[in-house]
Amino acid sequence: MMALSGKLLINLLAAFMLTAFATVTVAQDNDAEIEYLLTSVGRSNCVFIRNGTQHPAANAESHLRMKYEKTHRFIDNADEFIDKLASKSSWTGKPYALACTGAEVQTTKSWLLERLAEYRTAN
Repeated sequence: MMALSGKLLINLLAAFMLTAFATVTVAQDNDAEIEYLLTSVGRSNCVFIRNGTQHPAANAESHLRMKYEKTHRFIDNADEFIDKLASKSSWTGKPYALACTGAEVQTTKSWLLERLAEYRTAN
């Protein structure tokens, strides 16, 4: 009986350690995706349109980074980051947009989803 309990305990500990490792790995992947999205906005040379006002791409990155830093505990992955934080103003509810050279103005949500798809395909 004691040997069975010992084996059970070892198996439970091993399962817990694997789950914890998998959770850390997923969190790191999510952090990497969100960091990629933030950096992509900052390097985009697009004009960020927030509540009808135009801002340089670097300001857009700073703004989205600030929102994420304040609320990251409520965000589980890059898809939620896009949906909950990076798509619209939390004050007015108006969607954010990006005006990029040689392209039509598009919502920040669609632009970020394209970048996320590219990132996931490459990785």
